[in-house]
Amino acid sequence: MTRAFLAVFVGASALAWWAPAGADGSAAEGRLRARPAAPTLTIGPGEHRLGLSTGGRDATLYVPKKVASDGSVPLLLMLHGAGSSAERVRFTFPLAEELGIVVLAPDSRRGTWDGVGGIFGPDVAFIDTALAYTFQHVAVNPARLAIGGFSDGASYALSLGIANGDLFTHVIAFSPGFITPAKPSGRPPIFVSHGTEDQVLGIDVTSRLIVPRLRTAGYTVTYREFSGPHTVPTPIAREALEWLVR
Repeated sequence: MTRAFLAVFVGASALAWWAPAGADGSAAEGRLRARPAAPTLTIGPGEHRLGLSTGGRDATLYVPKKVASDGSVPLLLMLHGAGSSAERVRFTFPLAEELGIVVLAPDSRRGTWDGVGGIFGPDVAFIDTALAYTFQHVAVNPARLAIGGFSDGASYALSLGIANGDLFTHVIAFSPGFITPAKPSGRPPIFVSHGTEDQVLGIDVTSRLIVPRLRTAGYTVTYREFSGPHTVPTPIAREALEWLVR
């Protein structure tokens, strides 16, 4: 019910941006402060749980073997759907290995991302910490720095991507449901996909409303509909990651 309401809300709002009522501080406004810099520490290839949280919900950093030690690399901050964790976005790791993309996959602080309730907060702060860790350990290419996600994670990626377009150069949204309003910064290009048989976040009240309004607001959107349910087909995931690195 909440997701359905928010999906209709963003369609009706025509992307009227504002900071959430009572917002105080950069996290409450959806703003991220971490920025790419020359790394001061090293990290090897493979999957690394970062140990940034004592509550069991942490973040995973995937570093592909083919990353060159003498150059910067693309980064994808990848956000899971509701009721899950970073484990559910591991489908991006084989493609990241092939294409030389580092993937940062945080866990939401609770069952889903805070912006689903319309207010930014602890998830923004944790993502900022995880990004700062990543920038300390990896030479990230600031011209290939994406935020992406699936389902609620896609909605949150759109929301934070729009609020932080001065950081993220690309936004990837697999089957999003809504956008939490925030003051926009920059105009990063956006990739959106959605299944025509999606019974979780119906396409007619989500992406088919969101995409035209993003374009009206001045964003360049690559949009892919596919015949299927609430999922990310491998060819769609490949196209999105290749879009990031090309």
